[in-house]
Amino acid sequence: MKLIADSGSTKTAWKLIEAPGKTKDIITQGLNPFFRTEDEIFQELTNSLLPETGTNIQEIYFYGAGVVNQEKGNIVKNALARIYTNASIETHSDVLGAARALFGNQSGIACILGTGSNVCLYDGKEIIGGVSPLGFILGDEGSGAVMGRKLLGDYFKEVMPPNLRFEFAKQYNLTWEEALNRVYRSEKPNQFLAQFTPFLSKHEDSAYCQKFVQRNFMEFFERNVSHIPNYTNYPIGFIGSVAFYFSQILNNMASDFGFKETTIIKDPIDGLEKYYNN
Repeated sequence: MKLIADSGSTKTAWKLIEAPGKTKDIITQGLNPFFRTEDEIFQELTNSLLPETGTNIQEIYFYGAGVVNQEKGNIVKNALARIYTNASIETHSDVLGAARALFGNQSGIACILGTGSNVCLYDGKEIIGGVSPLGFILGDEGSGAVMGRKLLGDYFKEVMPPNLRFEFAKQYNLTWEEALNRVYRSEKPNQFLAQFTPFLSKHEDSAYCQKFVQRNFMEFFERNVSHIPNYTNYPIGFIGSVAFYFSQILNNMASDFGFKETTIIKDPIDGLEKYYNN
């Protein structure tokens, strides 16, 4: 049996392939090794994944946010190996997973726009170029965490129009003291900030929200995509909830930057299943 995983900071989607045509979808918490230790990941897998799969797994292919080098990949790999002792295990970055899900064995520019953001140039097998995302404080342009951070700032600084400030206050009932504590003193501030992005989608018809999302996507293209050499020579694809829910604005922005072919999908797990069954 095979296990394939696509892990973000918020959740991990697993695909258990028991036999050709027989699969099972499983959801656990996000397993980002920047935020979780090997023991924490082991505990999460033991509690949430193992009861759904059993131990008779031969192959595991894990793609995850935070798997930026072998050291971080080994945190996840070692936790998995403690449970699935007979499995061969590969750990890769979430952006390689996005590329393989979007393009299979073809080349293209693969982007992630979810809680975080990322972009890479893919040659049909491996990543051959990209721009460091740098996280939600220094980078992650266009991501849910960054848009949530800016939205929260607009709310408390009263940049947001009064009617939307009223709706925001009614929906979240959040004081600035609570916000500062969650951002600066609590765990997983990126997830806390990303939870406000659906407010933009809910009020997408407002001029403020449209311009807000457009500015953030323009930053993503200017600071990331446009640094890929000859970027308009490739098709571009996007994975993630932010890309999916703001697909019209994203398509228009891609067109403005010269792309003729754009693919947007919410989750890569089905594309990864196809990749490993080819």
